[in-house]
Amino acid sequence: MLFNSLEYLIFFPLVYILYRFVFNKNLQIQNFFLLGASYLFYGWWDWRFLILILASSIIDFSISIQLDKTENSKKRKLLRNLSII
Repeated sequence: MLFNSLEYLIFFPLVYILYRFVFNKNLQIQNFFLLGASYLFYGWWDWRFLILILASSIIDFSISIQLDKTENSKKRKLLRNLSII
């Protein structure tokens, strides 16, 4: 799906309306909906690349949990650099 395609012209307002007005009571549901819509948008072009973005999401989420638990600045820098790589 390209930003200047008819599919995007339908996709964006639909996602915006659902995000803003339907799922507005629960922030966690809003975030999961937005994540799913992002995966759908990314996978629309070629579904095989979803593995890449899904793996990246899982790795970065896991690293962020470890960053939250760690007070050691050297370990935090190592985790940050690992996430960037």
